[in-house]
Amino acid sequence: MSELTSLTIAEARAKLVAKEITAVELTDAYVQAIEAANDAINAYVTVTGDKAREMAKASDARIAEGKAGALEGIPLGIKDLFATRDVHTQACSGILNRFKPKYESTVTQNLWDDGAVMLGKLNMDEFAMGSSNETSHYGPVVNPWKASGSNQQLVPGGSSGGSAAAVAAHLCAGATATDTGGSIRQPAAFTGTVGIKPTYGRCSRWGVVAFASSLDQAGPIARDVRDAAILLRSMASTDAKDTTSVDIPVPNYEASLGQSLKGMRIGIPKEYRVDGMPDDVEKLWQQGVAWLKDAGAEIVDISLPHTKYALPAYYIVAPAEASSNLARYDGVRYGLRVDGKDIADMYEKTRASGFGTEVKRRIMIGTYVLSAGYYDAYYLQAQKVRTLIKRDFELAFNDVDAILTPATPSSAFAIGDEALAADPVAMYLNDIFTVTVNMAGLPGLSVPAGLDAKGLPLGLQLIGRPFEEGTLFKTAHVIEQAAGKFTPAKWW
Repeated sequence: MSELTSLTIAEARAKLVAKEITAVELTDAYVQAIEAANDAINAYVTVTGDKAREMAKASDARIAEGKAGALEGIPLGIKDLFATRDVHTQACSGILNRFKPKYESTVTQNLWDDGAVMLGKLNMDEFAMGSSNETSHYGPVVNPWKASGSNQQLVPGGSSGGSAAAVAAHLCAGATATDTGGSIRQPAAFTGTVGIKPTYGRCSRWGVVAFASSLDQAGPIARDVRDAAILLRSMASTDAKDTTSVDIPVPNYEASLGQSLKGMRIGIPKEYRVDGMPDDVEKLWQQGVAWLKDAGAEIVDISLPHTKYALPAYYIVAPAEASSNLARYDGVRYGLRVDGKDIADMYEKTRASGFGTEVKRRIMIGTYVLSAGYYDAYYLQAQKVRTLIKRDFELAFNDVDAILTPATPSSAFAIGDEALAADPVAMYLNDIFTVTVNMAGLPGLSVPAGLDAKGLPLGLQLIGRPFEEGTLFKTAHVIEQAAGKFTPAKWW
C-alpha cells in the first residue's frame, strides 16, 4: 500500500482541493496497486486504467478551475452489477458473456457527475446470489484478512465480496455494492470495512442488473463511516426512470457525524440471540451496547417476534423474483448463445451452459413456488410473513430510535468450506441477521467493532427507521471512535 492509497476519501479530497496531490497521481497509485495485487485477491474482473487516467486528468482540470465536484478525482471500484457504458457488465455470469451496455446506471452516473474516477469492475457472486463470492464465473475473491498464524484463504463474504476486498486491500478508495439480503453488510463485516444498505428507494435501481426487485438496493462500502456517508450522498437520488425511487431530498450525511447520542433509545432484540452463536460475537454485541450507553444512549430490550420466519420467507420471495427477472437471459438478444436444433433447444442449452449452479438452484426454487398449486402455499404465505416482519419493526420504532445487532453469526470462513458447499441451507444461514432489513425495506449499516479470537474482524449492525440513514451514521461513528479502525496485515 502506498502512502496515496492509504488515504481515506475524506483525506484524499482535502489533499486534492489543496493541490497537494493530483487526481492523476492518486489514480496511478491505485492502478499500480491493482496490477500488483489482483492476481492474489481477484477483486477486479476488468481494470479500466486508460479510462481512469482520462477521468483523473479531467478532474485535475476542474480542480484547477475551482469547479471540483463532491468526489472530484476520487478513484472508485464498481460492482459488476452496475451498467457502465461500453465497459464489461456481466453480473459475473457466463450468460452475459462479452456484454457491454450502451447506457450508464443512474448510481454510477451520479458518481461521475460528482467527479469520481472509475478504476474498473469488481468481482461478485453470480447475479448477486451468494454469501461468499464463490459463485462468480471469474472464480472466488480472496479476503485480504487471514487468521492469526494461518495461511488459509478466507472468503470476503458476498455477494459484494469484490467490493469489500478491494476497499480493505486499498485497491480503491471506495466501492459501489448492492444488498438484497445482506450483500453489503456481511462482506463489510468480514473485511473490517463499513457498508450501508440504504432504505429501499433511496438509490435508483435503474441500470443495476436485477436479482430480486423488491429487495435489491445499492449502497457503498468504504474504509470508515465518514467515507460511507460521503459516498451515499453522491449515490442517492430520485430517478424518473425508477418508479421505486423516492422523491425525498438527500441530506448531508457527513454532517451527522459527531452529533450527540444523548436522549437516543437503542433497541436490543432478544430474537437475535441464536443457537450456536460464537462467544466472540455475543461479547462484541455487549461491548457495542456499553459503548453506546457510555455515549449517552438509553438501551432498551425489544422483541421482533417474526424474526425466526424471516430467512425461510426470504428464500421464497427472493428466488421467486429471481426466476422472473432471469427469464430474459435466453441467448436471443445479447450475451451467450449456444446453438440448438430449434429455438427451444437453444434456450435450454444457453441457460444450462450460461448459469452457474447456485443461480440454477434459485431459479428452480422460484419457479416452483410460483407454479400453479404452490403459489398460495408458499409465495403468498411468505409475503404475509414479510408484512408481519415489517410490522414488528414499525412497532419497535415507536419506542426506539435505532436497533443494534450482530452483523454476522461468525467471522470469515474458508474458501471451499466442505460443510457449507455440501449444504446450501448452511450457507444461507450467513444472512440470518440481515435479511429482515431487506424484507422491511429499512436502512442497515455494518461497522467494524473488533476482532475475534482468530484475529479476524467482526461487525455490528445498526438498523434504522426509513430514510434515517443519518441516525445510523452518527451512531456508527461513536462505535468506530471507540473500537478504532482495522486493517489487514499485507500478504499479497
